[in-house]
Amino acid sequence: MSASVEVLGKEIAGRLRRLGPDARTPDIRAVRREYSRRLRKAPARQVVHLARLLLEVHGRRDVAYELLFHHKPAFHSLTAREIEDLGAGMSSWGAVDCYGAYISGPAWSAGIIDDETVHRWARSPDRWWRRAALVSTVYLKDGARRVAERALPVCRLLAGDRDDMVVKALSWALRSLTRYDRKAVEVFLAEHDGVLAARVKREVRNKLETGLKNPRKKTR
Repeated sequence: MSASVEVLGKEIAGRLRRLGPDARTPDIRAVRREYSRRLRKAPARQVVHLARLLLEVHGRRDVAYELLFHHKPAFHSLTAREIEDLGAGMSSWGAVDCYGAYISGPAWSAGIIDDETVHRWARSPDRWWRRAALVSTVYLKDGARRVAERALPVCRLLAGDRDDMVVKALSWALRSLTRYDRKAVEVFLAEHDGVLAARVKREVRNKLETGLKNPRKKTR
């Protein structure tokens, strides 16, 4: 990486700015891919520094997360503290879901963060960290039984949560879990029927019965 990290951060941010406020995801991702290729042999900690600059100075959380995820030495150099620092300031479902997909879910799978860390997020007074705990379960890659064993305790901690962002994430987490252990999800629904939000019960049961979250009503 010939350019300094600070200069490269400004360069990337400028490229993204020129795409405009209504830039399409494929166009943003094309820029990210270009720089991932350029950074392929860059030292891990320089890529981490670049991602932090994009996030903290230039406000490009999305590109920062993807750059880290696609540079495996950089991603695996992250500490548990850094994983949490990368989520600081999340304030939208889009930010949380990007974090879960590219940072916290993969970090949990890789053992960079442990189960207790995710359980602590699930107990947070901050709705976005509670959502992050659930979204992280969607991106676990541990084998079917192991995914269920790690995901369900998080779902239990948030079974009675009524925050809309958490309710939607709980539905998503349970629907995703049906790919690995349908029986465990059925048991979870039965055991928590009295506390689960109606939306969660409806969408997850629809998924179990039809394969869809919201199947279209049949017309005569």
